[in-house]
Amino acid sequence: MTTFVLVHGAWHGGWKWRFVAPILRRAGHDVFTPTLTGLGERAHLARPGIDLDLHVQDVVALLEMEDLREVVLLGHSYGGMVVTSVAERCAERIRRLVYLDAFVPENGKCLLDYVDHAVPGRAAAFRKEGEQFGSVAPPPLSLWGLVKPEHVVLAKPRETRHPFHTFTQPVRLVNPAARALPKTFIYCSSPATGSFDQFAAKYRNDPAWRFRELATGHDAMILVPGELAAILLQSA
Repeated sequence: MTTFVLVHGAWHGGWKWRFVAPILRRAGHDVFTPTLTGLGERAHLARPGIDLDLHVQDVVALLEMEDLREVVLLGHSYGGMVVTSVAERCAERIRRLVYLDAFVPENGKCLLDYVDHAVPGRAAAFRKEGEQFGSVAPPPLSLWGLVKPEHVVLAKPRETRHPFHTFTQPVRLVNPAARALPKTFIYCSSPATGSFDQFAAKYRNDPAWRFRELATGHDAMILVPGELAAILLQSA
């Protein structure tokens, strides 16, 4: 039995895993799908001061309170920032890090350092909105590949504004045990958002990484839950 901890991306919540988690559980594994502070069903806790450290603590607290070990820890999209920093603090609890179409930050970098790769000027737009409101509105669902009516009906009512300071706080990576953890990158290539091409290019042929590609949109957990679960079960 493997323990999976699946961390969602910006603007969303643990609800994103409702199709993947049951598949993994039917295969005999434990699955945790935490919702980060200020998002999803925890949107009532939203406030301007929420930063990356708080989201990291959300996941660290889960690992510690449930005494989870040998964890396959997955971060989707912005969740890559979170799981990278969780590994810095809890490397001994983690078996493998999985980045699902996610940011893989370098030491001293924040999310805004990477978003202009796809759309020049996006970082400035996020900063302007975030400094004014303390949070950032979600992009169109079509960017994530969600265009079918049933997908829109699922996702649209559950989106929330995202705490801005989680985008501006840099990670600090100094733990060699975290750096040595086995890692997987799953690239969602059709349609690609553009933001994660930079990481796919970097890790596609890196022997230190396991690389997988799904010919689907960014929200693979909704679009192709069975295919995504099959890749995760390989990690188990």
